[in-house]
Amino acid sequence: MAGKRANGEGTIVKNIRNGVQKGWRASITIGRDKDGKLKRKEFTGKTQQEVKQKLEQYKKEMLLGTLATDDKITLEEWYYTWLFEYRVKDLKPKSFEKYEGIYRNYIKGSDIGVLKLKDLRATHIQRYYNKLQETKPISTIKGLNTRLKPCLGEAEKQGYIQKNYCKMVTIPKDNKSKEIKVLSLLEQRKFIGAIQGHKLEILFLIALSTGLRLGELLGLKWTDIDFEASNLTVNRTIQRVTQISKDGTRVSKLIEQDPKTKNSNRSVPIPKDILIKLKLHKKEQSKHKLYVGEIYNNNNYVFADELGNPIDDKRPGRNLKTILKSLDIEPIKFHALRHTYATRLFEAKVPPKTVQVLMGHYDISITMDIYTHVMEDVKIEAVDKLNDIFKYKIN
Repeated sequence: MAGKRANGEGTIVKNIRNGVQKGWRASITIGRDKDGKLKRKEFTGKTQQEVKQKLEQYKKEMLLGTLATDDKITLEEWYYTWLFEYRVKDLKPKSFEKYEGIYRNYIKGSDIGVLKLKDLRATHIQRYYNKLQETKPISTIKGLNTRLKPCLGEAEKQGYIQKNYCKMVTIPKDNKSKEIKVLSLLEQRKFIGAIQGHKLEILFLIALSTGLRLGELLGLKWTDIDFEASNLTVNRTIQRVTQISKDGTRVSKLIEQDPKTKNSNRSVPIPKDILIKLKLHKKEQSKHKLYVGEIYNNNNYVFADELGNPIDDKRPGRNLKTILKSLDIEPIKFHALRHTYATRLFEAKVPPKTVQVLMGHYDISITMDIYTHVMEDVKIEAVDKLNDIFKYKIN
């Protein structure tokens, strides 16, 4: 039976029971429950006009933020609905995974999650954040508020709440200095010596000589390498993401996508000695393709496994840790090779703005965080130069 849309929201249909019409029924979707099923509010009446008036009154109360006391939509139900209905298409898979993690770890079943939206106030959120500070770092609370804010923004827009209360809370400043770990020049030389002949040798060398992120390295294709101009272009990235369905099904997979930001699309020079090794790597890969034959997936990746697929993104980090331990060097994360590249640039007196472009940072403050790491040596060197000015002979 065809239903009638009232102003584009809600549905009005005949109320049929045992084949006989018993008046009219209106319904409107108000969200999803914890299992992801649609929740509907229903109104019945003897006439079509009567149920239409009930539906319109309900929508009016939604807009005014004065929903009836029996309305039960909670913050956790709204967040779930908002995430899977409003944001699922415009968020990258990795970002969606983070938003879903916020729901699962800090919204669902939490002090604020179980509150009805109509009862939610800034005080509830502030109290919850204060409680979290006892066990969680400030960065976690900032991340929670950053992702909850657009959720409540949509709730405000639709009239579920009168204000976006996330804008009214106070989050303490995080005064912890961010420690950046890098390889010293001596450690880097030891590492380069130790990886000769290693299956991931060229990947490690490209990481140290270009500063590419791991996903950018894994996404490199031979068409991105310009051997004549001695540079490479970042056009894509490969990331491991957990794809999450509404029913809670979780599937981990490697996906190819656009780089992190528009600044990440960049060209980076390749040192000549590294370029020579890269050419040899290409020759060896071509020989392997011929050996494997048709079962090789010719996706043109620079760094591929034995069948031409992108290598496991966990493998470089594991190998790096093993090699550094064997050299009695404190293990670092793979991303620290990127910081090591930036540190070497600063030590070579490359201007911060140039480093920003080479690194693909969208904000120079990110670059300067790394620069601060090498400032101590720079300051000492500067003072030594200043001392030369004040030298004078004593008769």
